[in-house]
Amino acid sequence: MEKRIIKFSPPDISELEIAEVCEALKSGWITTGPRTKLLERRLAAYIDTGRNDVDCDSGENSEKYSNRVVCLNSATAAEEHNLRILGIGPGDEVIVPAYTYTATASAAIHCGAKVVFVDIQKDGDPVTHCPEMDYDAVEKAVNENTKAIIPVDLGGIVCDYERLFEIAEHKRDLFRPIKSDGTPLGDLNSRIQRSLGRIAIVADCAHSLGASRDFHGQRQYCGAIADFSSFSFHAVKNFTTAEGGASTWLPLKDVEDSEIYKMFQLLSLHGQNKDALAKTKIGAWEYDIIGPWYKCNMTDIMAAIGLRQLDRYPGMLERRKSIIKKYDETCDELGINHLNHHVPWMDSSNHLYLARFPGIGAEERNRIIEKLAEHGVAANVHYKPLPMMTAYKAFGWDIKDFPNSYDYYKNLVSMPLHTLLSDDDTDYICRALRDVCKEVD
Repeated sequence: MEKRIIKFSPPDISELEIAEVCEALKSGWITTGPRTKLLERRLAAYIDTGRNDVDCDSGENSEKYSNRVVCLNSATAAEEHNLRILGIGPGDEVIVPAYTYTATASAAIHCGAKVVFVDIQKDGDPVTHCPEMDYDAVEKAVNENTKAIIPVDLGGIVCDYERLFEIAEHKRDLFRPIKSDGTPLGDLNSRIQRSLGRIAIVADCAHSLGASRDFHGQRQYCGAIADFSSFSFHAVKNFTTAEGGASTWLPLKDVEDSEIYKMFQLLSLHGQNKDALAKTKIGAWEYDIIGPWYKCNMTDIMAAIGLRQLDRYPGMLERRKSIIKKYDETCDELGINHLNHHVPWMDSSNHLYLARFPGIGAEERNRIIEKLAEHGVAANVHYKPLPMMTAYKAFGWDIKDFPNSYDYYKNLVSMPLHTLLSDDDTDYICRALRDVCKEVD
C-alpha cells in the first residue's frame, strides 16, 4: 500500500475559528473580555445540559450560567486554583494516581501540599480497562492530613466518582477544616472546607469535556460530578483554545457561586479586583490589589477559538467515536487489549485510544511504535508513570512500589485519534497495525 504520513494529534481548526479570531482582533478586545465571559457561560450550559446551543448571550440563561465556570490559560492553572480556592497548602496531603501526567501532581506541589501516589487497578478497570486508581488503596491512604483526592478521567473515560465520594464520606471523622487566617482568601478557604466537611474530590477532567456517567441514578456530565473540576483546552485536546483550560465546581450550601468565581478572578489576575473589562466603565479606573497572586487569565483571542469549537463539538465527538469503532474491530481481531469508551453507564469523550499488546515488555512495545513510524503512523504512550520520572524519584518515589502502573505502561501504545483522520486514513492505520503485528510476531 502507498505510504501515508499520519500525524498523532493535530488541532482541528476550521474557517469558523479563523473568522472568529479575526473578529476578536478587529474588536479591540484581545485580552479577557466579552468573548471569554460568553465562553464561560456556554461551557457552564454545556456541562449542565450536554447541549451546545443554549443561548447564553443575554437574558435568563446568561444569569443562570454566570459565575459557574472560570476560563484560564491552562488546565494546570485551573487545577492549582481549585486547590488554592479549597485552602490546600503546606501540611496537607493530596492523593494522586501514579499513572497520570505530571500536571495532576505538580499543581498540588505548587500549593505546598504533599502528593501521595497510589497505584492503579491491575490491568485497569475490569470493564473499561482504563487505568483508574485502586480505590481500596485510596481509602487506605487517607489520614487526618488528607485534604483532597485527584482522580483522572484518562482518555476521556469517567472515573468511579460514587466510590470516591463513599471514601470521602466514610473518612469524614478524620477531616478537620482549617480556620480563617483573617484574609479574604483564608476566610473563603475556611468556609468552603466547613461547608464540605470532608475530603474534597478534585477531578482532573483534562481529557473529558463532554463525557458523562451515571451518578446517583442520574446521568451527569464531567464538570458536574466532582466538587471541583479542571479541563484542558491545549492544542492536542478534543476541544482547543490553543492553550487554555477551565475550572468549575458544584454549588455549596454555605458559599455563593459568585464568591468563588470572584476569588478565581482575583487569583488569576494578580489579585486585582477589577479586570480590564470592568475598568472600561466610566469613572471605574481605580482598583485594589487584594493579594500578591498570579497571572493566568484567558484571552478573548483564545476564547474566540473556543466559541466556534463548541459549535462544532458534538460532531467532533461523534467523529472520534466512529474512528474508535474501527480501531476496536481491528484490535479485537488481533487480540490487542484496548479501552472500552462506551458502556451502559458511561460515555467517554473519546480522547485517547490506548492499546495494550499482551505478553510483551517495554522494548518490544517501543519496537512496535518504531515499526508504525516506518509505515508513516505516529504513535505515542500515555503515560510513563510519574514515579519513573526524575522529579518524582527525587521526592523518594520508586516505580517498584507501583507494579500495576508499570505493567500497564510497559506494553501500551496510544494510536492516532483525531478528527482530521479520514476514513481512508483510519483504514490505512488499521492495515499498518496488522502488518506491524505480523512483522514483530
